[in-house]
Amino acid sequence: MQETVLTEAQTQAQKSALAERLKALRLQRGLTQGQVTTASGISTPTLSKIENGQLSPTYDVLLRLAHGLGVDVAALFATTQSHMGAGRRSIERHDSGEIHDTPLYHHRLLFSQLANKAMMPFVTRIKKHHLHADEGWSRHEGEEFVFVLAGQIQLHTEFYQPVDLSRGEGFYIDSRMRHRVISLGDADAEVLWVSTTPDLGPKTQARPDPPLTPQEHHTP
Repeated sequence: MQETVLTEAQTQAQKSALAERLKALRLQRGLTQGQVTTASGISTPTLSKIENGQLSPTYDVLLRLAHGLGVDVAALFATTQSHMGAGRRSIERHDSGEIHDTPLYHHRLLFSQLANKAMMPFVTRIKKHHLHADEGWSRHEGEEFVFVLAGQIQLHTEFYQPVDLSRGEGFYIDSRMRHRVISLGDADAEVLWVSTTPDLGPKTQARPDPPLTPQEHHTP
């Protein structure tokens, strides 16, 4: 597995780019932080930390921010150039994509130039990290498919016993169920991760964001 390890400066630059993009999208729409908080369910202190480059949001938070701003998740990272439609095609080259690094995951978002996709594909490095019982959990609308490319992972879910998966194996889950994925063994694991991007319309009740874990507060 070929790893891309970001330096501290690169990690901060990535956070700053997301912060600037998020703030620009909010201001373009004439929205206050309070209005985005109301629309997304993300607390104002959390939104402020993200806009100031002090916090790397999880995928759940990115989904809710995109919904609150009325944009595709990919728009938080790059200017989308085309919409999916009949006959559309897009090619992603080796090691391309938008990088989003968090304390637990190193995501490479694929096809970020396409807006309004029904799926959001990633290549993700799951970092070797000892998690406490209440850390790393995720829950959001939609479904997820994960296929192990290298290493070994363990899937934790709300209703099932943990299961170990190795290279060539995978899982498909209802993302509304609390879940988390950890890396087993002595190295990081790498997976292909595909998450659907549901229409979070007015019938969907946004959940308040959970308290931040120690790893989420500041840049490592």
